[in-house]
Amino acid sequence: MPMGYMDEEAKRKKRMKWTIGIIAFVIFQVVQALFFVLVIMKFKSPKFRVGEFNVQTLNVGTQASPSFNMTFVAPIRVKNTNWGPFKYDASTVDFTYGGVQVGQAIIPKSKANFKSTKKIDVSVTLSSANLLTTSNLGSELSSGIITLNSQGALKGKVTIMFMFKKTKISQMNCTMAIVTATKAVQSLSCK
Repeated sequence: MPMGYMDEEAKRKKRMKWTIGIIAFVIFQVVQALFFVLVIMKFKSPKFRVGEFNVQTLNVGTQASPSFNMTFVAPIRVKNTNWGPFKYDASTVDFTYGGVQVGQAIIPKSKANFKSTKKIDVSVTLSSANLLTTSNLGSELSSGIITLNSQGALKGKVTIMFMFKKTKISQMNCTMAIVTATKAVQSLSCK
């Protein structure tokens, strides 16, 4: 075999090694970019909930004259599952009985860090004074359980990698049953 043919064969093998290396590098970069886009850059709405709480004071009327007044510290939780912080504006959580607002909690402007839960304890005072009709309240008081709802929305921005921002709105819709005799929350479910 001539010497030129051996040199040609060595050059061809060297070119093949370089080509395979470049192709492997490109495939690795594409897989890395896909992972980044599909996992890290996915913007999700944070979860906004009321946690379990203890009623501090609870005064209830009778079935003939139904009413209630209560105070408690509501543990509001903002769970951010994103890979960047969620900065949200000040908001409110409305507590309702039978669709009528009986109290309100103010959520201050703040930030939930990435992959964490922001805990906010808010004092709440509820009163049945705004209720136009108390027919259902009388029967609930005789059963010993008051059913309340809490609704709210947090609007804010999720920032990923200090440059990608997206506005997200997190909704709260919770239903809670409070036992009047023990001042305890019997059930609490959020959607």
